Amino acid sequence: MKLHINGQSVDIPDSIRTIEELLVHFELSEKMLVVEHNENILQKEDHAKVELSEGHKIEIVHFVGGG
Repeated sequence: MKLHINGQSVDIPDSIRTIEELLVHFELSEKMLVVEHNENILQKEDHAKVELSEGHKIEIVHFVGGG
């Protein structure tokens, strides 16, 4: 399946069906982040409910500490 992730076209396995599964795939599930799905900011509890389809637009922003 092809998604638009952070402005780039990305092929992901068809077995990935939800935002939560996408984050696990990219090893981001334990990070503090914000996910936007088709221009809607998601609450973390919705990551398992939101299903992905071909062409969906995803923006993932994660926070990096430092000084």
